[in-house]
Amino acid sequence: MTNVEDYFTQEWRYIDHTSGLQPMQSFSFDDTFCDQVGHDRSPSVVRTWVHHHVVILGIHDSRLPYLKDGINFLNDVKGYSAIVRNSGGLGVVLDKGILNISLIFKGKHDVSIDTGYEVMLRLIREIFKEETNQIVNKEITASYCPGSYDLSIHNKKFAGISQRRVRGGIAVQIYLCVEGSGAERAQMMKDFYQQALKGEYTKFTYPIINPDCMASINELLETEYTTNDILFKLLGSLKTLGATLNMDPVTEDEWALYDQYFERMIERNQKMIRNMEKQ
Repeated sequence: MTNVEDYFTQEWRYIDHTSGLQPMQSFSFDDTFCDQVGHDRSPSVVRTWVHHHVVILGIHDSRLPYLKDGINFLNDVKGYSAIVRNSGGLGVVLDKGILNISLIFKGKHDVSIDTGYEVMLRLIREIFKEETNQIVNKEITASYCPGSYDLSIHNKKFAGISQRRVRGGIAVQIYLCVEGSGAERAQMMKDFYQQALKGEYTKFTYPIINPDCMASINELLETEYTTNDILFKLLGSLKTLGATLNMDPVTEDEWALYDQYFERMIERNQKMIRNMEKQ
């Protein structure tokens, strides 16, 4: 089996989407690059993205019994929009203080789910190696979108990782809470679930969120980083790990493929809207 370090010692194509995109476009681009990388039409891709005031819901969230009330709370009380993504997990908060990173590489038959997560974990530990060696991957059950590859320091979660596989490509996506209050974001998600569940029993178990178990990097490390600061640290860390970077633009063929994946995202979210109208 390939060593995790070996995934970095290759050519990586850097795509900067930290401004100017809508969230549905971001997930469509990741599927596009998965397709391209899986068919050897592009080297591995590292893509960075930032979105303002949006909650990205998972498939299970779209089945909440009072989803309409939950989304109305996000829209009207908090000023956040909401969409349903195409990768695993539950709802997460995105705003200007959160940096999203996608690592997209070719998937072979021996590339396990855990290996994909370990590649991202190795990168994050490299980015923050000068500040801490205390980054732990384990599930923080009382966080929003809990998972086995939650990243935490002293049991306070600052990042979550999801993974999606499309046509031979693997997209490992992480949200890094860099700035602001992790607890405030968690409180908003706790309130969202209260509005969308109203205590009703569901077959799927949604998280019981404790805001105190979430924090931002700046809160945990007593730093004043911006998402842009972490972006530069990311690119430096990739080079340290052996990557060579290019900035090849999106090709015409990729734009055509993107349009197809974007249509699928629109259809998925229209389905959520139709479900809400029935409530």
